[in-house]
Amino acid sequence: MAYDEGLAGRLRDLLDQEPAVDGHELTEKKMFGGLAFLVGGNMAVAASGQGGILVRVDPAEGDELVATTAAHPMEMRGRSMSGWLRVDHDDVADDATLATWVRRGASYAAGLPAK
Repeated sequence: MAYDEGLAGRLRDLLDQEPAVDGHELTEKKMFGGLAFLVGGNMAVAASGQGGILVRVDPAEGDELVATTAAHPMEMRGRSMSGWLRVDHDDVADDATLATWVRRGASYAAGLPAK
């Protein structure tokens, strides 16, 4: 399954307006079968090739976000990836919810050392 180009466009539009991105280079890169958006060289959020989005978050907040939101841990090769969450397409259908996830991912990525 290819990533949802409409969702990628929504991510792009939100990132263009995201204050956390100011002063950081915003780039796009095909990875994980989808389209990733990097802030300062660090992945912030991606339109997943499996549907929905991938979001980079503070690993210390991951368990709480899984317990209190529609997110679930991202798995790669059967292993849960700390600090990476997956949110299904239906759970980011509205712009306000998607914006919240974009803000989380962009803020975390912007706080990391630039690559």
